[in-house]
Amino acid sequence: MSVTKTLFDTMPDGREVYLYTIENNNGISAGIITRGATLQSFCCPDREGVTGDIIMGFDTVAGHMASGTYTGNVIGQYANRICGGKFTVGGKEYQVTQNEKGKTCLHGGGEFNSALWKAIIIDDDAVEFSYFSADGNEGFPGNIDVTVTYILTDRNELEIRYKAVPDRETVINMTNHAYFNLGTTANGDVLDHELQLFCDYYTPTNADSIPTGELRSVEGTAFDFRKPKKIGRDIGADDEQLIMCRGYDHNFCVNGEKGKLRLVARVKDEKSGRKLEVMSDLPGVQLYTGNFIDGTETGKNGIVLEKHYGFCLETQYYPDTPNQPDFPQCTFKKGEAFESVTIFKV
Repeated sequence: MSVTKTLFDTMPDGREVYLYTIENNNGISAGIITRGATLQSFCCPDREGVTGDIIMGFDTVAGHMASGTYTGNVIGQYANRICGGKFTVGGKEYQVTQNEKGKTCLHGGGEFNSALWKAIIIDDDAVEFSYFSADGNEGFPGNIDVTVTYILTDRNELEIRYKAVPDRETVINMTNHAYFNLGTTANGDVLDHELQLFCDYYTPTNADSIPTGELRSVEGTAFDFRKPKKIGRDIGADDEQLIMCRGYDHNFCVNGEKGKLRLVARVKDEKSGRKLEVMSDLPGVQLYTGNFIDGTETGKNGIVLEKHYGFCLETQYYPDTPNQPDFPQCTFKKGEAFESVTIFKV
């Protein structure tokens, strides 16, 4: 096991962005940059032993900054969407940044993913990234001390541990927004990837991608991934939910008990032979199939990024939870820690 630190790039103001690369004894590696505590790469072999990077992304800080895809970023203070950018905590209503169509707060307004995080190597298999979010940033209440730790094991598990401690009552929901392509983006879209989700229900949305509050059974719908099927099999189905979102961009309710680490998803790419398992202790996972990637951005190695070139499995509390009292709640009191773990195993 080893961790190396190299200069990745510089921010527009001249601050240096570093790349930390963790490599295990099987030759698998994960690279994380300090801008957005971003998962920059995750390299593993295909069935022929040829190593490839299964993370969609960009070669430069400028590429990340110009993109609206959030690829590989740590997302917070509140991952996913808040309706109208409004919620009430402790009897007080807060208005936070409305950065999606001037209506919705998406991914906390973009604070965590655009910040330059501090990093320290804490072991030969782990790097800890830290960030301080000041009270009122993007309109959210509370000073918050945040750490995100990446650990790569010899079981080929990339473990991401989140911890955030506020100094007053607030909402916290963190995730990683990695786009995976098990065939690598050089080989095109992910529609032939076979996906299994351990989820019996999902949360349908309105036209603004805000959950209606319903927990809808996947039974008999295009959202039924309980048995493995190709991502593209039903993506073009005559379903209002898919038509509105141009594909999958929905929260699925993970079976089992919130707070316990359990299997969320399995993915397989038959062509490359690569597989991915996702485990988490959170109640939800957002399946997003890169529906709005449109060929206007150039990713790593000069590859033009097209629609469906990556899929996301963002472990999370459900979208708009602060305004949905029947959803599992993510309000944390002063000194009460948000703690969570997600594992990506190849």
